[in-house]
Amino acid sequence: MKYNCIVVGGGAAGLMAAISSAKSGGSVLVLEQLAKVGAKLKATGGGRCNLTNTLESTEFMEHFGKNGRFMQPALNALSSKDLQSFFNSIGVQTDVKDGFRVFPKGHSSQTVIDALLKELARLKVDVLTSTKVLDIVPISGGFRVATTTKELEAKSVILATGGKGYPMLGATGEGFSIASSLGHKITKLYPAMMPLFTKESWVANCKADTIAKVTIQVDIKKYKKLRATGDLIFTNNGIRGPVVLDFSREITPLLEKFGEVAITLNLTKGLNAQEISQKFKEAQRAGSYTNTLELVQTLLPKSVAIELIKLANAKCDISFSKQEGSARDKLINLLANTPLTIVGHSGFDMAMITRGGVSLKSVNPNTLESKVVKGLYFCGEMLDLDGPCGGYNLQWAFASGYLAGKVT
Repeated sequence: MKYNCIVVGGGAAGLMAAISSAKSGGSVLVLEQLAKVGAKLKATGGGRCNLTNTLESTEFMEHFGKNGRFMQPALNALSSKDLQSFFNSIGVQTDVKDGFRVFPKGHSSQTVIDALLKELARLKVDVLTSTKVLDIVPISGGFRVATTTKELEAKSVILATGGKGYPMLGATGEGFSIASSLGHKITKLYPAMMPLFTKESWVANCKADTIAKVTIQVDIKKYKKLRATGDLIFTNNGIRGPVVLDFSREITPLLEKFGEVAITLNLTKGLNAQEISQKFKEAQRAGSYTNTLELVQTLLPKSVAIELIKLANAKCDISFSKQEGSARDKLINLLANTPLTIVGHSGFDMAMITRGGVSLKSVNPNTLESKVVKGLYFCGEMLDLDGPCGGYNLQWAFASGYLAGKVT
C-alpha cells in the first residue's frame, strides 16, 4: 500500500504530525519500533507531562538560544494556547497551578497518550508498532521505506524519531543515521538534561537537601558568561535538580574539550560576600545566634552549612566572631561562591534531551521540509534545537509535528 504520509516515530512530535497530516487529507501511517507509542512521552516530567508553558513566542524562543528564531513558523501554527485548545478538544483538560507550567488535569501523561491514540483512531491513522525502519530511499513520486516487517511506499515522510537520550524508551538515534545517509549534516550530538558528577565527595553528605535559587556559573576563562539559576539537589556523587538539568547542556561540550569543568555555586539566593558579611554582623549584634553553625543555618540547610564550615577550616560550635580571621573570610567567600569540579555525567542513558541534530540550514523553517530531499520533513528532537525544563521541549515537539504534518 502507498500512503500519502509515513511518520517515523511514535513520540509527541510524531503523533501530532500524524494527526495534523490526517486532518489535511490522505492516508497516514505511524511507524514505531517499540511495542507501544509514546514511551518517552509517558515518562516525561516524572509521568506528570508538562505539556507547555505560558510564555509568549518571543520569550519562549529565547530559551532555545541563537537558533530559537527558527521556531517562529511552528509556534505561529500551534502556539501554547492553541495546544491547550487542541487537548481540550480531544478530552484532555489542562491546568496551570503555578501560572507558568501547563499540565493535564490529574497530572498523568497516560491521559495524554490515550487521548492522542483515540484521535488517531478517529482519523483512521494506521499505527504499526514493533517495527524498525531500516532505510528510506527516494523514488519517483515519493519514498520507499524498508522496515523489519515489510516494505512500504509514501508520497512524503516525516522523521520524528527523537534524539539519543533514554535508549530504553526507544531513542537510538537511527533517525540521524537515516538523515545523514540522505545528505543532511548532523551537528555534534551531546547528552543534555541530566545529573552531573563532581570530583568533590563532600556533596554526598548533603544529599537530603534541596537548595532554592542557586546560581551555577562556569569558572573557566572565556566561558564565564555561562550561568543559570534554579533549584539544586546534592547527590551521592554530584548535583542534580532543575538548574542542573538545564545547565548540563552547556557542560557536556566543555567536558569533552577540557576533561573537567570548574564551576561555582551561589547557594545564598544571590547574596554576595559583602552582603553575607553584613547580614552576619547584624545577627551577631542582635545576639540571636550562639555559634557559627546556627548563624550559617540562617542561609543554608544544616548539612550544607556543616560542610562549608569544614571547608573553611572553621569550627561549628564557637561564635563567628571568635573564628580566626582567615576562616571567617574563607567561609563568607565559600557561601557566596562555592567551588565544584564537574568530572562526568551518565551519558545518553540518563539524558532526557539531546543537544544537536539535523542542521537547521538544511531545513525550511516555514514547512520543516528538507532543502536536500523534497518530500522529507523533520520535527521535534530530530532538529538542532533543545530547551530547558518547563514545557519547552514538548511544546516544540507538538508545534513542529503539527507544522510538518500540516503541509504534507
